[in-house]
Formats: sequence, structure tokens, C-alpha cells
Amino acid sequence: MSDRLSLRTPGLALPVDPRTLGTGIVHLGLGAFARAHLAAYTQDAVLATGDLRWGIAGVTLRSDDVVDRLAPQDCLYTLTERGPGAAPAQLVGVVREVVPGHRAPEAVVRQIAAADTAVVTLTVTEKGHHLDPATGGLAVTDADVAADAAGRPPRTPVGQLVRGLQARMQAGAGPLTVLSCDNLPANGTVLARLVDDLTGALPAAEGAPLRDWTAAHVAFPSSMVDRITPATTDADLAEVRTAWGFTDRGAVLAEPFRQWVVEDRFAGDRPAWELAGATLVSDVAPWEHCKLRLLNATHTLLALLGLLAGAETIADAVAVPALAGAGRAMMARDVVPTLAVPAGLDVAGYSEQVLARFANPALRHTTAQVASDSSQKLGPRVLSVIGERIDAGTVPRWSALVLAAWARRVATATEAELRDPLAAQLKAAVAGQQTAADVVGALFDSGLVVPAVLAGHAGLRQTVTDWYHLLATRGVAGLAEEISHG
Repeated sequence: MSDRLSLRTPGLALPVDPRTLGTGIVHLGLGAFARAHLAAYTQDAVLATGDLRWGIAGVTLRSDDVVDRLAPQDCLYTLTERGPGAAPAQLVGVVREVVPGHRAPEAVVRQIAAADTAVVTLTVTEKGHHLDPATGGLAVTDADVAADAAGRPPRTPVGQLVRGLQARMQAGAGPLTVLSCDNLPANGTVLARLVDDLTGALPAAEGAPLRDWTAAHVAFPSSMVDRITPATTDADLAEVRTAWGFTDRGAVLAEPFRQWVVEDRFAGDRPAWELAGATLVSDVAPWEHCKLRLLNATHTLLALLGLLAGAETIADAVAVPALAGAGRAMMARDVVPTLAVPAGLDVAGYSEQVLARFANPALRHTTAQVASDSSQKLGPRVLSVIGERIDAGTVPRWSALVLAAWARRVATATEAELRDPLAAQLKAAVAGQQTAADVVGALFDSGLVVPAVLAGHAGLRQTVTDWYHLLATRGVAGLAEEISHG
């Protein structure tokens, strides 16, 4: 008999038995973060209320990995917290099924259109949205987006949403809330625009009625999510097997901290997430700005500098005084002046909490993982701050350091090491460039990441070039001297 976790595992004590649940939620992008965050909140809400409508149909978007891990286990998995204050490990049983969205897009459309589905949630990463950086809308000329608009079984998340809404409209299935859980400013507003852009790309006979129906029946609230969830390693799986006595290929690990701030704007029923600790507010923006610009931007800074310093994990990076000092300086001097701090939030304490969370060695969150897709992350996390500070009349020196560390990473890493959707274009831009000014100039002038209004700012360009030169010639030792001089 297999020792693989499943409903047949002897002596299994399930907090929630998936066989007792309806399917009220469809989640696009069922990776480790969603299983450690959304699913954990949802299970706690079910336990708090006894409302069994809120099982999750999880959709994978690009590979079969999560399907292979969860389907043989009846979608059960363990969630283990690591670090100070960790709660006991738990079984999660709120996922009802997992659907390979790239292979079975019609099944995703049917599930979104099902009468029992009341909420669609998403964690699809920055690059998964197919954003056009020039317009902030949907890249309608992208081959996959265009194919979805032309009528193929949809494979992009926005395409699956639009065709699911269309099927829902045709079936008269009722209102729907589409709730983004992605690290994007105003993620609900952004997602609503992407859906509208693709709807507008449909033939007029399809798009016009769907646009009207969506406006009347669908809500797109924004939310801010926060929980560090590193990739699960084989060593982690071995530890889980020792602790539980069975093999769990779907195990996820996370820090004890979790936060979810949700705009209280729903089209219909929803789980009682507030009973699980979520905060419902009328305006998410102040919360998301704090998180994106303090936590996420500092994460990116530590990852990029850590890679240059040879630090394997984020905990290793934050243990280097110069790197932690750079993070503190950026938060205090560049970011805090741009924030409308939510009432009751101690921003200085929050900043120190960020560094303390990053220092948790039990998470083993690698610098390479955090630095991946940097071209997609710099905009909302760093470039937005730089733009606002320049508008206020100052060049944000420590935020410019992030761009310098990124430029140095682009120049010194291989295309494969960059792990970025623009890796080939970025490497081509810096090919043959030798000096700091040439590398920075090539990346700024490429138009790939830095918008023209910032790329043309002489003070910013010079500050980034100076930092690049320091990192290339003196490394972390030089950075430490700069911090000591203020």
C-alpha cells in the first residue's frame, strides 16, 4: 500500500474533509503561495462558520507539476510554518479539485460559469497578466492573447476569465466576484481593465453584450496579500515525511506571519474571511503601497545585492550589515515620504519587522528565486517611488541602488541565470558594453523596463551609474562605506 497522503491514509484527522464541500471558489494559479495563503484563510473561515460552500477548484496555468503533486493525494496537503511563533503544522483539505488550465481550458470556463461559483481568485504573478508596459493595459498583440480573442480554447488567465464570464452570462448563472491576489498596485482595477480590453478585442457581436453584462454583474475588488512562501525543496519533503509518517508531494512551507487586506466590494456571497484574520477595508491602496514599496522593494534589493555578494538566501543577505543597512536607508529615506500610512500602522516598526521576517533562516528563500522576473517587478516596487520622489524634486539615492544592482546582475549573469521573461532582450541590450555608464545607458535607452520619463532624467542616470561603478569595483565593502557616510 502506498504511503502517499490521500483520503485513504489510515488515521487521518482532517480539519475539513473536501468531500463535504461545495465548490464556491475558482482559483487561477494554484501555486505554493495560494495554498499557504488563500486556502489557509478559506479553511479557517469554513472552520469558523461551518459554511461548507467554499471548496476551491484550483487551476494551474503553465505546467502539470501541481496537478501531479495534488491529484494523487485527493488535493490534500500539509502546511508547515517555520520560524519564531510557528503554529503546529496542519492538513489542508479545502481544495476540491485541481484543473490543468493549459490542457483543459474548457473545464476552467465551465467551472467559472457554474452556478455554485461565487468568487474567482487569482495569483498569476506580474508576467502572467500579459500587461503592455507602454499602456498599462492588455498586450492585445501578444500571440497568446490574440489567439484567445480569436476564439481558441483560452489559455491565458484573462482569456479564461473572459470566456468564463461569457459562458456565465449565457447560462444566466448570476453575479461573480473576481478577486486579484497579485502583487500589483490597484490589482482589482488593473484586472478589470485587462478583462475589458480583451472583451473589446472580441467581435462586436460578442464583446458589446458581454461588456454590459460584466459592468452590471461582476465586481473586481483589490486586495493586498503578504506571506513569505519559499519554494518547497526535496529536503523539506523529507522533513514532512518524518514528521507526519506519510509522503506529501504537495507540502508547502511558510513563515508564521500572514496578512490579507481586502476591498469590501463583492458582487455576491463570499467566505467569512474576516473571521480568519483578513481585514476588510474601503480602500486597499494605503496598505498595498506600504507592502509593495517597503516589503517587496526591499526583498528585491536584498535579492539583487545578495546575488552580487554571493548570498544564497535572503536570510544570508540580510545578515550582511551593509545590505540590511541599504534596505533600512531605502525604506526610511526614499519610500516613507511617498506613503499615506494607514491609521494605526507604525511604519518604523513595520520596516524593522520586514527585515526581521527576511532574517528567518528556516525559510531558506533563495536570492535567485526572489530576483527572478525583476523586469516585471521593478515598476510597481521601485520605479513608482523613483518617479514620485523625482516629481518632488529629489533623486532617491537608495532606490537608484536597486536599479544599479539590477543592471549589474543583467550584465554579469547568463540569460538562463536571469530567469526573466525579458532575459534575451536585456542581454542583447548590454552586449559589448563595458563601462558603468555604457551598461546603464544601454538599459535605460532600451525602453524595456525604465520608462522614458525616468530614463531621460540626467540626475537619476548619473546616480545609478555611480552606484553601478561602486558595485563593480568595490562591491559590498564599498557599499558599507557609503552607508557609514550617510
